[in-house]
Amino acid sequence: MSSSPDAAQIDPQAAVLEALQQLIDVVAQLRSPERGCPWDLAQTPQTLIPYVLEEAYEVVDAIHSGDSKAIAEELGDLLLQVVLQAQIASETSEFTLKEVAEGITQKLIRRHPHVFGSLEVRDAEEVHQNWERIKAEEKGETVVEAQLLSRKLRGYARKLPPLMAGMKISQKAAAAGFEWDDINGVWAKFHEELAEFQQAIEQEDRTQQQAELGDLLFTLINLARWYDLDPAAALQGTNQRVIQRLATMEAIANRSLSDYSLEELDKLWEQAKALLKGSPDEKISQP
Repeated sequence: MSSSPDAAQIDPQAAVLEALQQLIDVVAQLRSPERGCPWDLAQTPQTLIPYVLEEAYEVVDAIHSGDSKAIAEELGDLLLQVVLQAQIASETSEFTLKEVAEGITQKLIRRHPHVFGSLEVRDAEEVHQNWERIKAEEKGETVVEAQLLSRKLRGYARKLPPLMAGMKISQKAAAAGFEWDDINGVWAKFHEELAEFQQAIEQEDRTQQQAELGDLLFTLINLARWYDLDPAAALQGTNQRVIQRLATMEAIANRSLSDYSLEELDKLWEQAKALLKGSPDEKISQP
């Protein structure tokens, strides 16, 4: 009689499927009306949107850190959001996790005929062209309709975070010919938008102020594009440096920061900058 297979002999694919099924079962239990969790039962697809975004950003942060344990953990948190959304949808017979998995699998097969079919391609660019053609056909569009600039830009604005969308819109508009002759034109536009924003703050209503602030930010994104900089990464870096300096201030302070005067806080800020100078997070110029 043969012995039971030990852990080393277990089919890796079966182990993955077993782990996924366990997660599905746990989420279903959390949503059980009889023995579930009140918090999980109170959630809707809409209330979970902030968590989807948060977990996606935490995955990105973990990848940047290079910490494989953190990456695996954050991917698990993001996977939970997928399973939870599918569980909620299944409760009202909208769709199931099975349909989610089958849908993306079939999409990948359709859009890779050079892998799963007989089509031959020369390079990655031809793969991209085929992808766009097939994508348009799936939506009942012609390739020409799908390539309309306004349609592409509208998609970026709807689906991406604002800074990322702004950069995509700037890049695509420039590629279509909406571009300055040189960097001097971009700087001139920046100063023009800054003046209009300042005027709006002094004279206009809040709606106009918001509009002018948006124009100014979009021009900054264009400057970043010209200098091959990532505005989202730049802002993220500044956020991290500010937090690190505040943490250092709290470490060297002998009372709550709120008990200090503005002059005293300025001195603590400069002390923190000096202490942190030269650290990896402080390599970018001080804001």
